[in-house]
Amino acid sequence: MSQMPQLSACPSCEEPLESGDRYCGACGYDLSAVPAPPDDNPAVTMNGTAPRPPSAVASVDWPVAPEADSSDTPAPVVLPADIDGRESGGSDRPGVRFDRPAQPSAPPSAEPDEYPLAAPLPPEAAPADPRAAGFSTPGGGMKVCVACRAGQVDRDGYCENCGHAQPRERDHMEQELSAVAAVSDRGLRHHRNEDAFTVSSTALPDGSSAVVAIVCDGVSSATRPDEASLAASRAANESLLGALPRGTHPQQAMHEAILAASEAVNSLADRTAPAHEHQPHVNAPACTLVGAIVTPSLLIVGWVGDSRAYWVPVDRTSPPARLTEDDSWAAQMVAAGLMNEAEAYADERAHAITGWLGADAYELEPHTASFKPDRPGVVVVCTDGLWNYAEAAEEMAEVIPPDAADRPLHSAQVLVGHALDGGGHDNVTVAVLPFPAPPQGAGSA
Repeated sequence: MSQMPQLSACPSCEEPLESGDRYCGACGYDLSAVPAPPDDNPAVTMNGTAPRPPSAVASVDWPVAPEADSSDTPAPVVLPADIDGRESGGSDRPGVRFDRPAQPSAPPSAEPDEYPLAAPLPPEAAPADPRAAGFSTPGGGMKVCVACRAGQVDRDGYCENCGHAQPRERDHMEQELSAVAAVSDRGLRHHRNEDAFTVSSTALPDGSSAVVAIVCDGVSSATRPDEASLAASRAANESLLGALPRGTHPQQAMHEAILAASEAVNSLADRTAPAHEHQPHVNAPACTLVGAIVTPSLLIVGWVGDSRAYWVPVDRTSPPARLTEDDSWAAQMVAAGLMNEAEAYADERAHAITGWLGADAYELEPHTASFKPDRPGVVVVCTDGLWNYAEAAEEMAEVIPPDAADRPLHSAQVLVGHALDGGGHDNVTVAVLPFPAPPQGAGSA
Protein backbone atom coordinates (compact mmCIF):
# COMPACT_ATOMS: atom_id res chain seq x y z
CA MET A 1 0.00 0.00 0.00
CA SER A 2 1.38 3.38 -0.94
CA GLN A 3 2.25 5.81 1.79
CA MET A 4 0.34 9.08 2.14
CA PRO A 5 2.43 12.21 1.74
CA GLN A 6 3.09 14.09 4.94
CA LEU A 7 1.37 17.51 4.71
CA SER A 8 1.48 20.40 7.14
CA ALA A 9 -1.63 22.13 5.80
CA CYS A 10 -4.73 21.12 3.88
CA PRO A 11 -4.21 21.66 0.14
CA SER A 12 -7.81 22.88 -0.11
CA CYS A 13 -8.37 25.27 2.82
CA GLU A 14 -4.82 25.50 4.29
CA GLU A 15 -6.04 24.33 7.70
CA PRO A 16 -3.05 23.02 9.78
CA LEU A 17 -2.86 19.22 9.85
CA GLU A 18 -1.67 16.74 12.43
CA SER A 19 0.64 13.89 11.57
CA GLY A 20 -1.38 10.89 10.40
CA ASP A 21 -4.51 12.85 9.45
CA ARG A 22 -6.37 11.20 6.55
CA TYR A 23 -9.00 13.92 6.17
CA CYS A 24 -8.99 17.66 6.79
CA GLY A 25 -10.95 18.41 9.97
CA ALA A 26 -12.13 21.77 8.58
CA CYS A 27 -13.25 20.97 5.04
CA GLY A 28 -13.17 17.18 4.87
CA TYR A 29 -10.63 17.09 2.04
CA ASP A 30 -9.41 13.55 1.30
CA LEU A 31 -5.70 13.81 1.98
CA SER A 32 -5.02 10.39 0.46
CA ALA A 33 -5.85 11.88 -2.94
CA VAL A 34 -2.90 14.26 -2.78
CA PRO A 35 -0.06 12.88 -4.95
CA ALA A 36 3.35 12.56 -3.49
CA PRO A 37 5.77 15.30 -4.57
CA PRO A 38 8.08 14.19 -7.37
CA ASP A 39 11.54 13.35 -6.26
CA ASP A 40 13.21 13.40 -9.67
CA ASN A 41 12.06 16.52 -11.50
CA PRO A 42 11.50 19.98 -10.05
CA ALA A 43 9.53 21.17 -13.09
CA VAL A 44 6.08 22.69 -12.61
CA THR A 45 4.08 22.21 -15.82
CA MET A 46 1.58 24.95 -16.55
CA ASN A 47 0.56 24.01 -20.06
CA GLY A 48 -1.10 20.66 -19.48
CA THR A 49 1.81 18.60 -20.80
CA ALA A 50 3.46 15.79 -18.94
CA PRO A 51 6.85 16.50 -17.30
CA ARG A 52 9.93 15.51 -19.19
CA PRO A 53 11.51 12.18 -18.23
CA PRO A 54 14.36 12.29 -15.68
CA SER A 55 17.60 13.54 -17.10
CA ALA A 56 21.19 13.10 -16.10
CA VAL A 57 21.02 16.37 -14.18
CA ALA A 58 21.11 15.82 -10.41
CA SER A 59 17.70 15.86 -8.78
CA VAL A 60 16.70 18.82 -6.63
CA ASP A 61 16.77 18.30 -2.84
CA TRP A 62 13.26 19.34 -1.86
CA PRO A 63 13.09 20.75 1.73
CA VAL A 64 10.77 18.97 4.11
CA ALA A 65 7.85 21.09 5.17
CA PRO A 66 8.13 21.78 8.94
CA GLU A 67 5.38 20.69 11.22
CA ALA A 68 2.99 23.23 12.66
CA ASP A 69 4.01 24.38 16.14
CA SER A 70 1.82 24.35 19.26
CA SER A 71 0.58 27.89 18.56
CA ASP A 72 -1.27 26.54 15.49
CA THR A 73 0.65 28.99 13.30
CA PRO A 74 0.79 27.69 9.71
CA ALA A 75 4.12 26.54 8.48
CA PRO A 76 6.02 29.05 6.36
CA VAL A 77 5.42 28.82 2.62
CA VAL A 78 8.39 27.75 0.52
CA LEU A 79 8.59 29.87 -2.63
CA PRO A 80 9.94 28.51 -5.91
CA ALA A 81 12.63 31.16 -5.83
CA ASP A 82 13.93 29.58 -2.62
CA ILE A 83 14.75 26.34 -4.49
CA ASP A 84 17.76 25.72 -6.69
CA GLY A 85 16.50 24.56 -10.04
CA ARG A 86 17.45 24.32 -13.72
CA GLU A 87 15.72 26.24 -16.46
CA SER A 88 14.79 24.48 -19.66
CA GLY A 89 17.45 26.58 -21.38
CA GLY A 90 20.10 24.77 -19.36
CA SER A 91 21.36 27.66 -17.20
CA ASP A 92 21.72 27.09 -13.47
CA ARG A 93 19.68 29.74 -11.75
CA PRO A 94 16.69 29.80 -9.46
CA GLY A 95 13.40 29.70 -11.33
CA VAL A 96 10.34 27.75 -12.45
CA ARG A 97 10.34 25.70 -15.65
CA PHE A 98 7.32 26.36 -17.79
CA ASP A 99 8.68 24.55 -20.88
CA ARG A 100 8.38 27.96 -22.57
CA PRO A 101 10.65 30.99 -22.81
CA ALA A 102 11.74 32.32 -19.43
CA GLN A 103 9.50 34.89 -17.81
CA PRO A 104 10.42 37.57 -15.27
CA SER A 105 10.47 36.17 -11.76
CA ALA A 106 7.75 37.22 -9.32
CA PRO A 107 8.49 39.80 -6.64
CA PRO A 108 9.42 38.25 -3.30
CA SER A 109 6.18 39.35 -1.65
CA ALA A 110 3.93 37.70 -4.27
CA GLU A 111 1.69 34.87 -3.22
CA PRO A 112 1.85 31.63 -5.25
CA ASP A 113 -1.36 32.45 -7.13
CA GLU A 114 0.08 35.76 -8.29
CA TYR A 115 3.03 34.38 -10.25
CA PRO A 116 2.91 35.65 -13.85
CA LEU A 117 2.10 33.01 -16.49
CA ALA A 118 3.93 32.64 -19.73
CA ALA A 119 2.66 34.50 -22.79
CA PRO A 120 0.25 32.44 -24.90
CA LEU A 121 1.67 30.52 -27.81
CA PRO A 122 1.24 32.09 -31.26
CA PRO A 123 -1.84 30.82 -33.12
CA GLU A 124 -1.22 27.66 -35.07
CA ALA A 125 -1.46 27.72 -38.82
CA ALA A 126 -4.65 26.33 -40.30
CA PRO A 127 -4.30 22.61 -41.00
CA ALA A 128 -3.77 21.69 -44.60
CA ASP A 129 -6.72 20.28 -46.53
CA PRO A 130 -6.30 16.51 -46.23
CA ARG A 131 -7.85 16.14 -49.69
CA ALA A 132 -4.86 17.91 -51.14
CA ALA A 133 -2.34 15.65 -49.44
CA GLY A 134 0.20 14.30 -51.84
CA PHE A 135 -0.75 16.70 -54.63
CA SER A 136 1.59 19.36 -55.82
CA THR A 137 0.66 22.38 -57.83
CA PRO A 138 0.09 21.25 -61.41
CA GLY A 139 2.76 22.24 -63.82
CA GLY A 140 2.37 24.50 -66.80
CA GLY A 141 -0.35 23.47 -69.20
CA MET A 142 -2.24 21.41 -66.62
CA LYS A 143 -5.73 22.41 -65.55
CA VAL A 144 -6.34 22.98 -61.84
CA CYS A 145 -9.59 21.89 -60.19
CA VAL A 146 -12.03 24.77 -59.69
CA ALA A 147 -13.30 23.18 -56.47
CA CYS A 148 -10.27 22.19 -54.36
CA ARG A 149 -7.69 24.30 -56.27
CA ALA A 150 -5.14 21.55 -55.74
CA GLY A 151 -5.76 18.53 -57.94
CA GLN A 152 -5.12 18.09 -61.61
CA VAL A 153 -8.00 17.56 -64.03
CA ASP A 154 -7.91 14.26 -65.91
CA ARG A 155 -8.81 13.77 -69.54
CA ASP A 156 -12.42 12.96 -68.61
CA GLY A 157 -12.90 16.32 -66.92
CA TYR A 158 -12.75 15.19 -63.28
CA CYS A 159 -10.38 16.28 -60.52
CA GLU A 160 -7.86 13.58 -59.59
CA ASN A 161 -7.89 14.90 -56.02
CA CYS A 162 -11.50 15.56 -54.98
CA GLY A 163 -13.34 14.00 -57.93
CA HIS A 164 -15.26 17.18 -58.74
CA ALA A 165 -16.57 17.41 -62.32
CA GLN A 166 -15.11 20.44 -64.04
CA PRO A 167 -17.08 22.90 -66.15
CA ARG A 168 -16.80 21.88 -69.78
CA GLU A 169 -16.13 24.27 -72.60
CA ARG A 170 -19.36 23.21 -74.28
CA ASP A 171 -21.55 23.77 -71.21
CA HIS A 172 -22.31 27.24 -72.55
CA MET A 173 -21.21 28.58 -75.92
CA GLU A 174 -21.95 31.80 -77.78
CA GLN A 175 -20.83 33.06 -81.17
CA GLU A 176 -21.77 36.14 -83.13
CA LEU A 177 -20.94 37.26 -86.66
CA SER A 178 -22.18 40.36 -88.41
CA ALA A 179 -25.38 38.68 -89.64
CA VAL A 180 -25.87 35.58 -87.49
CA ALA A 181 -25.49 34.52 -83.87
CA ALA A 182 -25.91 31.29 -81.92
CA VAL A 183 -26.06 30.24 -78.27
CA SER A 184 -25.89 26.74 -76.80
CA ASP A 185 -26.39 25.75 -73.16
CA ARG A 186 -26.20 22.46 -71.26
CA GLY A 187 -29.53 23.11 -69.56
CA LEU A 188 -30.43 22.35 -65.97
CA ARG A 189 -30.84 18.58 -65.99
CA HIS A 190 -28.14 17.11 -68.23
CA HIS A 191 -24.57 16.49 -67.09
CA ARG A 192 -23.09 17.62 -70.41
CA ASN A 193 -24.04 19.51 -73.54
CA GLU A 194 -24.62 17.11 -76.43
CA ASP A 195 -25.67 19.88 -78.86
CA ALA A 196 -23.33 21.60 -81.28
CA PHE A 197 -23.53 24.43 -83.80
CA THR A 198 -21.53 26.28 -86.42
CA VAL A 199 -22.18 29.72 -87.90
CA SER A 200 -20.34 31.23 -90.84
CA SER A 201 -20.64 33.44 -93.91
CA THR A 202 -19.15 33.32 -97.34
CA ALA A 203 -19.37 35.06 -100.71
CA LEU A 204 -21.32 33.71 -103.67
CA PRO A 205 -19.84 33.93 -107.19
CA ASP A 206 -21.78 37.14 -107.91
CA GLY A 207 -20.23 38.81 -104.85
CA SER A 208 -23.34 38.64 -102.69
CA SER A 209 -23.18 37.09 -99.26
CA ALA A 210 -24.48 33.80 -97.93
CA VAL A 211 -24.92 33.28 -94.19
CA VAL A 212 -24.93 29.76 -92.78
CA ALA A 213 -26.07 28.21 -89.49
CA ILE A 214 -25.96 24.50 -88.62
CA VAL A 215 -27.44 23.12 -85.37
CA CYS A 216 -27.10 19.48 -84.29
CA ASP A 217 -28.60 17.60 -81.35
CA GLY A 218 -26.85 14.43 -80.14
CA VAL A 219 -29.12 11.43 -79.57
CA SER A 220 -28.72 10.73 -75.83
CA SER A 221 -29.56 7.03 -76.10
CA ALA A 222 -26.64 6.53 -78.49
CA THR A 223 -22.98 6.34 -77.57
CA ARG A 224 -20.87 9.52 -77.71
CA PRO A 225 -23.71 11.78 -78.85
CA ASP A 226 -21.65 14.90 -78.14
CA GLU A 227 -19.00 13.74 -80.61
CA ALA A 228 -21.66 12.98 -83.22
CA SER A 229 -23.22 16.44 -83.07
CA LEU A 230 -19.85 18.17 -83.19
CA ALA A 231 -18.64 16.11 -86.14
CA ALA A 232 -21.89 16.64 -88.06
CA SER A 233 -22.02 20.40 -87.56
CA ARG A 234 -18.42 20.87 -88.61
CA ALA A 235 -18.69 18.61 -91.65
CA ALA A 236 -21.87 20.29 -92.89
CA ASN A 237 -20.40 23.75 -92.46
CA GLU A 238 -17.18 22.86 -94.30
CA SER A 239 -19.19 21.34 -97.14
CA LEU A 240 -21.30 24.48 -97.54
CA LEU A 241 -18.29 26.81 -97.39
CA GLY A 242 -16.73 24.77 -100.16
CA ALA A 243 -19.80 24.46 -102.39
CA LEU A 244 -21.44 27.89 -102.21
CA PRO A 245 -18.48 29.96 -103.55
CA ARG A 246 -18.26 27.56 -106.50
CA GLY A 247 -21.78 28.46 -107.59
CA THR A 248 -23.58 25.34 -106.38
CA HIS A 249 -27.26 26.14 -105.87
CA PRO A 250 -27.84 26.67 -102.13
CA GLN A 251 -30.51 23.96 -101.92
CA GLN A 252 -28.24 21.41 -103.62
CA ALA A 253 -25.36 22.57 -101.42
CA MET A 254 -27.51 21.93 -98.34
CA HIS A 255 -28.36 18.43 -99.52
CA GLU A 256 -24.69 17.65 -100.04
CA ALA A 257 -23.82 19.13 -96.68
CA ILE A 258 -26.25 16.75 -94.92
CA LEU A 259 -24.67 13.80 -96.72
CA ALA A 260 -21.22 14.97 -95.63
CA ALA A 261 -22.44 15.30 -92.05
CA SER A 262 -23.84 11.78 -92.22
CA GLU A 263 -20.50 10.39 -93.38
CA ALA A 264 -18.72 12.20 -90.57
CA VAL A 265 -21.02 10.66 -87.95
CA ASN A 266 -20.83 7.21 -89.58
CA SER A 267 -17.06 7.30 -89.26
CA LEU A 268 -17.39 7.48 -85.47
CA ALA A 269 -19.03 4.05 -85.25
CA ASP A 270 -16.94 1.34 -83.60
CA ARG A 271 -16.81 -1.47 -86.10
CA THR A 272 -14.30 -3.52 -84.12
CA ALA A 273 -16.44 -4.42 -81.08
CA PRO A 274 -16.62 -8.25 -80.94
CA ALA A 275 -19.99 -8.16 -79.14
CA HIS A 276 -21.56 -6.70 -82.28
CA GLU A 277 -19.82 -8.87 -84.84
CA HIS A 278 -22.96 -9.22 -86.92
CA GLN A 279 -24.36 -5.78 -86.09
CA PRO A 280 -21.34 -3.47 -86.06
CA HIS A 281 -23.42 -0.28 -85.98
CA VAL A 282 -25.69 -1.07 -83.01
CA ASN A 283 -26.03 1.99 -80.75
CA ALA A 284 -23.57 3.93 -82.89
CA PRO A 285 -23.09 7.67 -82.32
CA ALA A 286 -26.06 9.60 -83.71
CA CYS A 287 -27.52 13.09 -83.94
CA THR A 288 -30.12 15.23 -85.65
CA LEU A 289 -29.34 18.20 -87.88
CA VAL A 290 -31.05 21.37 -89.02
CA GLY A 291 -29.43 24.10 -91.09
CA ALA A 292 -30.25 27.35 -92.83
CA ILE A 293 -28.68 29.39 -95.61
CA VAL A 294 -29.69 33.03 -96.02
CA THR A 295 -28.83 35.00 -99.15
CA PRO A 296 -30.12 38.41 -100.31
CA SER A 297 -33.07 36.70 -102.00
CA LEU A 298 -33.27 33.06 -100.86
CA LEU A 299 -33.85 31.18 -97.63
CA ILE A 300 -32.84 27.50 -97.69
CA VAL A 301 -33.41 25.03 -94.85
CA GLY A 302 -32.36 21.39 -94.53
CA TRP A 303 -32.89 18.85 -91.76
CA VAL A 304 -32.89 15.27 -90.54
CA GLY A 305 -34.59 14.48 -87.23
CA ASP A 306 -36.67 16.71 -84.99
CA SER A 307 -34.58 19.87 -84.78
CA ARG A 308 -36.51 22.76 -86.31
CA ALA A 309 -36.42 26.05 -88.24
CA TYR A 310 -38.96 28.87 -87.77
CA TRP A 311 -39.69 32.03 -89.74
CA VAL A 312 -40.61 35.17 -87.78
CA PRO A 313 -41.28 38.37 -89.81
CA VAL A 314 -40.06 41.71 -88.56
CA ASP A 315 -43.62 42.96 -89.00
CA ARG A 316 -45.34 40.97 -86.28
CA THR A 317 -48.71 41.55 -87.88
CA SER A 318 -47.61 39.02 -90.53
CA PRO A 319 -47.94 35.36 -89.54
CA PRO A 320 -44.86 33.36 -88.45
CA ALA A 321 -44.31 29.85 -89.77
CA ARG A 322 -42.55 26.60 -89.00
CA LEU A 323 -40.32 25.67 -91.94
CA THR A 324 -39.52 22.03 -91.09
CA GLU A 325 -41.43 18.80 -90.40
CA ASP A 326 -40.14 16.49 -87.68
CA ASP A 327 -38.84 13.01 -88.35
CA SER A 328 -40.66 11.71 -85.28
CA TRP A 329 -43.35 9.33 -84.12
CA ALA A 330 -45.70 12.21 -83.37
CA ALA A 331 -45.29 13.70 -86.84
CA GLN A 332 -45.99 10.33 -88.43
CA MET A 333 -49.18 9.93 -86.38
CA VAL A 334 -50.39 13.36 -87.48
CA ALA A 335 -49.43 12.78 -91.12
CA ALA A 336 -51.30 9.47 -91.12
CA GLY A 337 -54.39 11.11 -89.66
CA LEU A 338 -54.35 8.86 -86.61
CA MET A 339 -54.01 11.72 -84.11
CA ASN A 340 -54.23 15.46 -84.11
CA GLU A 341 -51.09 17.40 -83.23
CA ALA A 342 -52.07 18.05 -79.61
CA GLU A 343 -52.77 14.37 -78.98
CA ALA A 344 -49.64 13.19 -80.72
CA TYR A 345 -47.26 15.50 -78.87
CA ALA A 346 -48.91 14.68 -75.55
CA ASP A 347 -48.00 11.02 -75.99
CA GLU A 348 -44.87 9.73 -74.27
CA ARG A 349 -43.64 8.44 -77.63
CA ALA A 350 -43.90 11.87 -79.28
CA HIS A 351 -40.15 12.58 -79.35
CA ALA A 352 -39.09 9.17 -80.61
CA ILE A 353 -37.27 10.14 -83.79
CA THR A 354 -37.62 8.22 -87.02
CA GLY A 355 -34.74 9.87 -88.84
CA TRP A 356 -31.21 10.71 -87.71
CA LEU A 357 -27.57 10.78 -88.77
CA GLY A 358 -25.62 7.71 -87.73
CA ALA A 359 -24.31 4.37 -88.87
CA ASP A 360 -27.40 2.58 -87.55
CA ALA A 361 -29.93 4.87 -89.27
CA TYR A 362 -32.47 2.86 -91.26
CA GLU A 363 -32.31 5.08 -94.32
CA LEU A 364 -30.96 8.58 -94.73
CA GLU A 365 -33.52 10.95 -96.23
CA PRO A 366 -32.21 14.54 -96.20
CA HIS A 367 -35.00 17.11 -96.30
CA THR A 368 -34.44 20.49 -97.96
CA ALA A 369 -36.75 23.39 -98.80
CA SER A 370 -36.28 26.73 -100.54
CA PHE A 371 -38.21 29.93 -99.79
CA LYS A 372 -38.32 33.46 -101.21
CA PRO A 373 -39.66 35.65 -98.41
CA ASP A 374 -41.25 38.89 -99.56
CA ARG A 375 -40.44 40.79 -96.38
CA PRO A 376 -37.64 40.98 -93.82
CA GLY A 377 -37.59 38.68 -90.85
CA VAL A 378 -35.46 36.27 -88.89
CA VAL A 379 -34.88 32.52 -89.12
CA VAL A 380 -34.73 30.64 -85.81
CA VAL A 381 -32.83 27.35 -86.06
CA CYS A 382 -33.05 25.30 -82.87
CA THR A 383 -33.07 21.95 -81.09
CA ASP A 384 -36.05 20.55 -79.23
CA GLY A 385 -34.52 21.88 -76.02
CA LEU A 386 -35.97 25.24 -77.10
CA TRP A 387 -39.10 24.40 -79.08
CA ASN A 388 -40.39 22.20 -76.26
CA TYR A 389 -41.11 25.52 -74.53
CA ALA A 390 -42.35 27.36 -77.65
CA GLU A 391 -43.66 24.69 -79.97
CA ALA A 392 -46.03 26.62 -82.22
CA ALA A 393 -44.71 29.30 -84.55
CA GLU A 394 -46.92 31.85 -82.79
CA GLU A 395 -45.35 30.96 -79.45
CA MET A 396 -41.86 31.33 -80.87
CA ALA A 397 -42.80 34.75 -82.29
CA GLU A 398 -44.01 35.85 -78.87
CA VAL A 399 -40.75 34.88 -77.17
CA ILE A 400 -38.21 36.31 -79.61
CA PRO A 401 -37.56 40.05 -79.12
CA PRO A 402 -38.99 42.52 -81.68
CA ASP A 403 -35.48 43.75 -82.57
CA ALA A 404 -34.17 40.26 -83.35
CA ALA A 405 -33.10 41.25 -86.86
CA ASP A 406 -30.84 43.97 -85.43
CA ARG A 407 -29.63 42.06 -82.35
CA PRO A 408 -29.37 38.35 -83.21
CA LEU A 409 -27.08 37.45 -80.31
CA HIS A 410 -29.31 39.12 -77.75
CA SER A 411 -32.32 37.35 -79.27
CA ALA A 412 -30.58 33.96 -79.10
CA GLN A 413 -29.73 34.62 -75.45
CA VAL A 414 -33.35 35.50 -74.71
CA LEU A 415 -34.59 32.31 -76.35
CA VAL A 416 -32.15 30.13 -74.39
CA GLY A 417 -33.16 31.95 -71.21
CA HIS A 418 -36.80 31.20 -71.98
CA ALA A 419 -36.03 27.48 -72.14
CA LEU A 420 -34.03 27.56 -68.92
CA ASP A 421 -36.79 29.49 -67.14
CA GLY A 422 -39.23 26.84 -68.33
CA GLY A 423 -37.23 24.06 -66.67
CA GLY A 424 -34.20 23.47 -68.90
CA HIS A 425 -34.91 19.75 -69.13
CA ASP A 426 -32.70 19.35 -72.21
CA ASN A 427 -29.69 20.92 -73.87
CA VAL A 428 -30.71 24.16 -75.60
CA THR A 429 -29.22 25.46 -78.83
CA VAL A 430 -30.51 28.21 -81.12
CA ALA A 431 -29.17 30.27 -84.01
CA VAL A 432 -30.80 33.47 -85.27
CA LEU A 433 -30.26 34.62 -88.87
CA PRO A 434 -31.72 37.91 -90.12
CA PHE A 435 -33.18 37.90 -93.64
CA PRO A 436 -32.17 39.14 -96.13
CA ALA A 437 -28.46 38.63 -95.84
CA PRO A 438 -26.34 41.81 -95.89
CA PRO A 439 -25.24 42.88 -99.35
CA GLN A 440 -21.52 42.37 -98.79
CA GLY A 441 -20.09 39.07 -97.58
CA ALA A 442 -17.72 39.19 -94.63
CA GLY A 443 -15.83 36.03 -95.51
CA SER A 444 -15.96 32.70 -93.76
CA ALA A 445 -15.52 32.33 -90.01
